[in-house]
Amino acid sequence: MAKTPAQRIKKHGANAAVPQHHLPPVINPTTNRTPQKAQSNSNLIVIAGVVASLFLFWYLHLLTLNQLTQLSDGLAMPDSLIGGFDQGFVEQLRAAMDADAVGQLSYVHKTAGMLFPLIFGFIWLLLIGTNVARKSLRWALWSLPLLFAAVRLWGNTVIDAMMSAGNLDGGQVALASMLTVAGWVLLALSLVAGGAAVFLGRKASAASPATGHAQP
Repeated sequence: MAKTPAQRIKKHGANAAVPQHHLPPVINPTTNRTPQKAQSNSNLIVIAGVVASLFLFWYLHLLTLNQLTQLSDGLAMPDSLIGGFDQGFVEQLRAAMDADAVGQLSYVHKTAGMLFPLIFGFIWLLLIGTNVARKSLRWALWSLPLLFAAVRLWGNTVIDAMMSAGNLDGGQVALASMLTVAGWVLLALSLVAGGAAVFLGRKASAASPATGHAQP
């Protein structure tokens, strides 16, 4: 029977050969997570999100809403009118579109019309958050995509109610027009905010090596 380490020491004294036991390492040293790797992962998510946002914008505004003009005698959908619209235009549009066409516009608002502002808003929050360190500035820039998503979703609801209402209300038309214009303005401002965030992030990355101190 094999002797225990204590029995070997008792018998042989300091010359006893005691086997050494080594515990396996708990953490794999090859899987170090550095700030550079975390930043790289965030950048990959942002790039994928930007591509998805561009696709949804193309699908919504340049494809689907444009195709719906075939059901409205060539009249543009309210969402596409950057400068807004008046009651006279909405009356013409309602007269040109039957119930099925109005239902298709509402379906677009519930699918791509909802996905685009939500995905765009989320990606722009991540883009700004990973590039802007100062908290006050970060929140100021965050407010633009957040407002854009809220205004666009609200505008979709108001436009659907305006198009399907039995009697056209001038106040409802004015609200839908205002929300449409505000949505386009906030989209443009959000793009500017995203560009500013990327510029600030690159500026901070370029400045960080210069401010570092060499270790002896």
